[in-house]
Amino acid sequence: MLKPRPGVMEISPYVGGEASASGVNRVIRLAANENPLGPSPTAIAAYEAEKGELHRYPDGGAHALRKAISAQEGIPADQIVCGAGSDELISLLVRAYAGVDDEVLYSAHGFLMYSLAARTVGAHPVTAPEANLTTDVDAFLVRVTPRTRLVFVANPNNPTGTYLSRTELARLHAGLPSDVLLVIDAAYAEYCDAADYSNGAELVARHDNVVMTRTFSKIHGLASLRLGWAYCPPAVADVLHRVRGPFNVGQAAQAAGVAAINDRAYAEQSKEQNKRIRAWFGEKAAAMGLTVVPSQGNFVLLRFPDGPQAAERTLVALKSRGILLRAMGGYGLPESLRVTIGTEEEMHITADALQEVLSDGGA
Repeated sequence: MLKPRPGVMEISPYVGGEASASGVNRVIRLAANENPLGPSPTAIAAYEAEKGELHRYPDGGAHALRKAISAQEGIPADQIVCGAGSDELISLLVRAYAGVDDEVLYSAHGFLMYSLAARTVGAHPVTAPEANLTTDVDAFLVRVTPRTRLVFVANPNNPTGTYLSRTELARLHAGLPSDVLLVIDAAYAEYCDAADYSNGAELVARHDNVVMTRTFSKIHGLASLRLGWAYCPPAVADVLHRVRGPFNVGQAAQAAGVAAINDRAYAEQSKEQNKRIRAWFGEKAAAMGLTVVPSQGNFVLLRFPDGPQAAERTLVALKSRGILLRAMGGYGLPESLRVTIGTEEEMHITADALQEVLSDGGA
């Protein structure tokens, strides 16, 4: 009998946020942390300019894109590896550095892809409990064993929106053995404005066992193109180039990425709009009696004091009105819903509908 490798059949396939609702005239999609403004107009133009070259293979080394990232981020281009979303890079890192019966450590309410990637190679996903829905460095360090191969920290974290300070991130790294790879998943870094925040780039520059991953899916609004990058020590970059596909990033995606990362004004506009509307919506939700977890992302986590059933009733009731939020049971937070910050109009509609649903007891 044909059998897959150990761990594969333990995987529950990842399910993204809902994108459709039947029986409504308008759908407001607040379930996938997408940028409601969409991509930069210059990125759209760059993408469209590639339509006559679809028969050509892309630049396998993504040289122009890596050069653009290097210039904007102030990091060496030869230490940047591009991928089909940061999801691919996470999977490649696990495939390159972990195997059967190894351990992959991550936060209890961290991104589900860490566990999925671990299981695909037969490794064991291990979770560390959080403190006040925030990554707990001490809880991480006591769970490191001789079998630990990778430690993933989403900073800021999805779905909680909380973050580790620069000092705490450095303390976590300092407590890890040199043969354990620390992966800092900074998918929401552009949204974070906390004074003591770090995306981890300085740790990558100083150490040979730290990687930072980033994505174009969030603030740059290119989710459908599947585009991400990693800043790595030279030896890790070399490994990733050996295990990735030779043409893993399409040329149109590369062109759009170059334009997007060079349009700093558009990214800043997206950040400022998100910050303003996030604060407004958080205040509205808190006034309704919900617990709003302070967020540094383009979303907020709402916790329902009446528990999981209240959260589920609210999710269903809002969907019937065409408003799609994200259930959090898969992240160990069944009493919570995650709400992407949409446009101002979308969030006013959502706040009004949420108030109506809560006033009706979640009906």
